[in-house]
Amino acid sequence: MSGIIGKKIGMSQIFDENRRVIPVTYLSIEPNTIVRTKNNEKDGYNAVILGIDKLKKPKKNRLYRTIKEFKIEDISLCNTNSDIDINSLSDIKKVTITSFSKGKGFQGVMKRYNFAGGPKTHGSTFHRKPGSVGACAQPGRVRKGQKMAGRMGNDQITLRNRKVVLIDKEKKLIAIKGPVPGAKDSIVLIKY
Repeated sequence: MSGIIGKKIGMSQIFDENRRVIPVTYLSIEPNTIVRTKNNEKDGYNAVILGIDKLKKPKKNRLYRTIKEFKIEDISLCNTNSDIDINSLSDIKKVTITSFSKGKGFQGVMKRYNFAGGPKTHGSTFHRKPGSVGACAQPGRVRKGQKMAGRMGNDQITLRNRKVVLIDKEKKLIAIKGPVPGAKDSIVLIKY
């Protein structure tokens, strides 16, 4: 396999053999079911589609709440409706993590881009505003990419080469060194 779906539990810390503190994020690995396989002859590439959190009332074409596709080289070892669990991660030292960051809603330029703002006193009415946004008559418009207020967060973030500190097969947990984007109970894609 080349990946698995997990859920973020939260952050903690672990002491290593030299009594140094290592900040870790715990991820829960529930059994992933192979929903479907794709092969080179029919689809043009080899892949498996994994699903977790089986729905109580399945829809016509959807049995699982979360479904993700992972490309693999050899499809002969994968059977539909078989489970992939934490044992597939036993020899893994580093992983790539993909998740969505926390959404922060509609924010102004001071929070979104760290603008300094204006003076607070002496009758100034320019406190947390963006300031001038356009040039003069030559373009006659606001240029693309201008830093303005807008939606912040809820971006897909990928962290590469994250060290796996601990794998607990009984509790179905893995500990990744450092932070992992997203809120608690958010879906995390783990590629190895």
